[in-house]
Amino acid sequence: MKISLITATYDSYPAIKDCINSIAQQTIKPEHLIIDGGSKDLTLGTIKTSKSVSKYISEPDKGIYDALNKGIQMANGVIIGVLHSDDLLTSDTTLETIARIFTETGADVVYGDLVYVDKEDTNKVIRYWKSQAFKPELLKRGWMPAHPTVFAKREVYEKHGLFDLSFQIAADYDMMLRIFKDDSLKKVYLPEVITRMRVGGASNKSLKNILRKSTEDYRAMRKNGLPFPAWTLLCKNLSKLPQFLTKA
Repeated sequence: MKISLITATYDSYPAIKDCINSIAQQTIKPEHLIIDGGSKDLTLGTIKTSKSVSKYISEPDKGIYDALNKGIQMANGVIIGVLHSDDLLTSDTTLETIARIFTETGADVVYGDLVYVDKEDTNKVIRYWKSQAFKPELLKRGWMPAHPTVFAKREVYEKHGLFDLSFQIAADYDMMLRIFKDDSLKKVYLPEVITRMRVGGASNKSLKNILRKSTEDYRAMRKNGLPFPAWTLLCKNLSKLPQFLTKA
């Protein structure tokens, strides 16, 4: 099964070098699509000189979710995943394992674990986002898989659409709710770390962003019909605390 990986970039140098190399070293070669927002640093030059990047575009956009939407529309793979420009796949066989799980289980969606790592030392784990096998009632408790670990068949996006650009921070949560509340889709949990994410994501950069994230999470819950969104939001925020205690 051909995998398409989408990377959104904007002034992502030098981290983009590690992201590209992480994908280039995979034992099976994906289609790697980079959607750049018009970088002014060395990002674009790095992309242009990489032999492993399948396609790229560089133009102004409306943010990361707009870039990911462009990537989904460009993708030719049977399976679509995301690797952000600051992130790394955890091993050279990660994509091979994911493709095997899709084949062996007939899954529509495969997801796994994620670790937040130090910005400079990517071997230093700060938080461990350990997921679990999916059950519908988890959504009511604010659960979601780590979005960068989620790989879905093209048909899933054809059915559920693109990221909702009315969300500035929580469009990934909205997308996860749309996908995971669909009982017709087979979701398979791969109990291993798929992605190593550098700390410093947009939703946690400031108190203002944290409050905006909660507001948008609440709106996503109501949009997707969760019955008690205030309770779900509280559970969602509290569920992050064990990530600081668990080690990979």
